[in-house]
Amino acid sequence: MGINKEQLQTIALRIDEVIGLIQKENLENHALLDEVCPSYKKSAQNLSHYAAFRGFDARSMQKELKHLGLTRLANSEGNILGSLINLKEIVHSLLGDFPKSMDDDFLNIGEGKKLLQKHTDYLFGESGNHRRVRIMVTQPSEAANNYDLVLDMVKGGMDCARVNCAHDHPEVWKKIIENVRKAEEECGIKVKVAMDLSGPKIRTGDIVMGPKIKRFKAPKDQNGVRRPAIVKFVPASKSVLDPLDVPVDEVWLKQLQVGDDIKTKDCRGKSHKIKVVKILEDGVLLENPKTIYLETETILKPKRAKLGETQIGELPPVEQSILVREGDVITVTGEVGASSLPKFDAKGNLVHPGVIGCIPAQIVERVKVGDRILFDDGKISGEVETLGNGTFQVKITRAKEGGAMLKAEKGINLPALDLGISGLTEKDREDLKFVVQHADIVNVSYVNSEADVVELLSELESLGAKPELGVILKIETQSAYKNLIGILLTAMQRKHLGVMIARGDLALEVGWKNMGMVQEGILSFCSAAHIPVVWATQVLESLAKKGLPFRSEITDITSSVQAECVMLNKGPHINKAISFLHEVLLNSETSHDKKEVMLPKMKWD
Repeated sequence: MGINKEQLQTIALRIDEVIGLIQKENLENHALLDEVCPSYKKSAQNLSHYAAFRGFDARSMQKELKHLGLTRLANSEGNILGSLINLKEIVHSLLGDFPKSMDDDFLNIGEGKKLLQKHTDYLFGESGNHRRVRIMVTQPSEAANNYDLVLDMVKGGMDCARVNCAHDHPEVWKKIIENVRKAEEECGIKVKVAMDLSGPKIRTGDIVMGPKIKRFKAPKDQNGVRRPAIVKFVPASKSVLDPLDVPVDEVWLKQLQVGDDIKTKDCRGKSHKIKVVKILEDGVLLENPKTIYLETETILKPKRAKLGETQIGELPPVEQSILVREGDVITVTGEVGASSLPKFDAKGNLVHPGVIGCIPAQIVERVKVGDRILFDDGKISGEVETLGNGTFQVKITRAKEGGAMLKAEKGINLPALDLGISGLTEKDREDLKFVVQHADIVNVSYVNSEADVVELLSELESLGAKPELGVILKIETQSAYKNLIGILLTAMQRKHLGVMIARGDLALEVGWKNMGMVQEGILSFCSAAHIPVVWATQVLESLAKKGLPFRSEITDITSSVQAECVMLNKGPHINKAISFLHEVLLNSETSHDKKEVMLPKMKWD
């Protein structure tokens, strides 16, 4: 097919138009770019260029360029102005004229890729696992006291250990970090420590606690034969009870012998005879042939006459849930401790809706009738139906068949609502004091605006945080996505910088149908800014938790090579997941360079 001169002239005019838009944007953003860290000067300028480019609908031009066998600029975000100028020169040379060289300061093709790699090494250190894409792993509480678990993570390919400040406490965090440092030294591989600040997450409040009862189930084995329920009597002085523990008087406990029978009636009024089967250092094991429900102050009567009766000590109250079904209503309140369970008639019809708290309380005053609301990672969804005095009622539009159980401390998402809450909570500020002393990276949750970034940077400065402390901004709300460019430019005052795509909350905020486009947008703009991206949420979750991956999880991690780091969450099979992810990333990187598909020689055997 011959080259159409008129078509080339049209493309040349469009390229000139785009370059003009970029030059104009460059002048307007000059003051903001002056605040950027020297290491990110060219990156900030390129981000500004790319933002201007994406303000132009390039699709028809891209199609025409494709037909001419020229670059479509689809992977040019790392050096967009340089790519446009290069394309301009090619198109004009095909037209037989040669425009004068431009004096603009821009990145040549390939320079953006080098800057991204340099910034990735700033944040995560140089990879000791022969991969471009790093692996971040959430540490379970067990990692504080199980060095071998952490050592196996490092041997399997972990590049960065993540400690979540929403769980445990500084003593546990410190032990986890000590084990990571010990393991990296033993393996001769540098492993970064990242700590997550909890952020101002909206969540359900406490639900009135249930009776102080424990259920001990008599399970069936694989042949359908019922095995006895196991109960463990422990001293009443024990402060933290394990699942099998039942507190009893310590003097009485020490008199028990193997073979002793203990008569009791459970909370359902059923009689049982529990038999002592083993004496342990910290308690006594007993068996009961059937499932038994024991509660605080239940009387225990030994068959052995010399051993007097006693009663069960203080058991923890049962955590209760609110049943919500499609079509039902639930009341959300800002009043602390005002929860109540729903009431149903004999036919199961809702008579009085359940009440659950919302933390922080000020959110209740900001909602509007018609607002969409999601509970528990989107498992339950509804719509604000009416407003009250410090409350609002939600009509449930989606819940699993038969109803879903809504518990305390579950996330609440209001995608269309301006929450009006700051990026740092008081807990975050307190935790940050520990983070700046012990971690390499701080992961900041719920960054919604440039103001949140300014607040963070100010707090880091006041705490005397070292310049090498990395900052990873978690993009997990619709507001954060809309303000992404300003957030990135403001954050570029730090040398060690990254972005995490928290796909779970973000998908709830922007809608599942939009998530693919939003994720692509974040990857592209971060690539333009040469800021490394962490691919997070439910990566290989089935493998980590159950030992076997879903096919969709394999596709997901193959796509994750578009990022610079992939985050795994904890689970009993986490080391299996780390090793598997390490191998898949190594293989995928031979045929993918971020978004670009590479074409190695095919091997059919």
